[in-house]
Amino acid sequence: METIDIHQLNETVAQEAVFLQDLLAEVNKVIVGQEKLIERLLIGLLADGHVLLEGVPGLAKTLAVSTLSQAVQAKFQRIQFTPDLLPADVIGTEVYNPRTNEFTSHQGPIFANFILADEINRAPAKVQSALLEAMQERQVTIGNETYKLEKPFLVLATQNPIEQEGTYPLPEAQVDRFMLKVVVTYPTRDEERLIMDRMTGLALPTIAAVTTPEQLMRAREVVRKIYVDEKIKNYVLDIIFATRNPVENGLTDLAHLIDFGASPRATIYMIMAARAHAFLQGRGYVSPEDIKSIALDILRHRVVISYEAEAEEISSEEVVRRILERIEVP
Repeated sequence: METIDIHQLNETVAQEAVFLQDLLAEVNKVIVGQEKLIERLLIGLLADGHVLLEGVPGLAKTLAVSTLSQAVQAKFQRIQFTPDLLPADVIGTEVYNPRTNEFTSHQGPIFANFILADEINRAPAKVQSALLEAMQERQVTIGNETYKLEKPFLVLATQNPIEQEGTYPLPEAQVDRFMLKVVVTYPTRDEERLIMDRMTGLALPTIAAVTTPEQLMRAREVVRKIYVDEKIKNYVLDIIFATRNPVENGLTDLAHLIDFGASPRATIYMIMAARAHAFLQGRGYVSPEDIKSIALDILRHRVVISYEAEAEEISSEEVVRRILERIEVP
């Protein structure tokens, strides 16, 4: 059995994570507050997972992604999803050239490192599936040609929870492809005062490129090496199986609140995101706190609550919180 040198891992993580300080300092020149949002974006980047954001307009979701892409020196594309959007508007299409009498491939905005899919639930199912296929397979087929997408590749999709008229809600199977679902909240009074002063001043803050996509890819390799103890793995399994079989896991009172539990993808993402969280903390091993920190964002869109829960005004978040409170921590 392979022996793990935790001390050596800690040193490696400390060395590779140095660039994060400069990256966060640069992002914080523009973004006020929203530490959780920035942290979740970095977890998505480091763990190679996509992020679904839910929040009212004007909470700096777009600004956060574009600022991060500038600081990483990566290519950023924003796609505004609308009911008349076509799959070709996202992935690209073949264009006929009358001079050569041939079709040539024209690549769409999906060919970038950071994709902001703004109001993803406003586009019809064909467009959503075209984007989500690219997210899963990391490749796009235009005509007879298949193109690999650039690395790193992060899709940040936003949803507006206020207005549901004229929208196409994402099916559960497609929502499951997002590693994290983050609920973005309003800033505090002090934060909003700072936003007001910063954004209405004479000169808007500028962002410098302080790292590269190559640096991020190296960091990903280190993240995958972060140690996960057997007890932590069993703790994750306890949480996931409690969402599927509450009665068998001693949570009988929650059984009537859950229709469907989390998929195996949740188990995988829980470990990957916990490793990335540990990396952000400068540790070479995953602790129970890493699991508890990211569990809600991993599970809130994967636990499908029952009509009874809705009638009692109990959300999936509340169900997940109760499970985390009751499952024994190693």
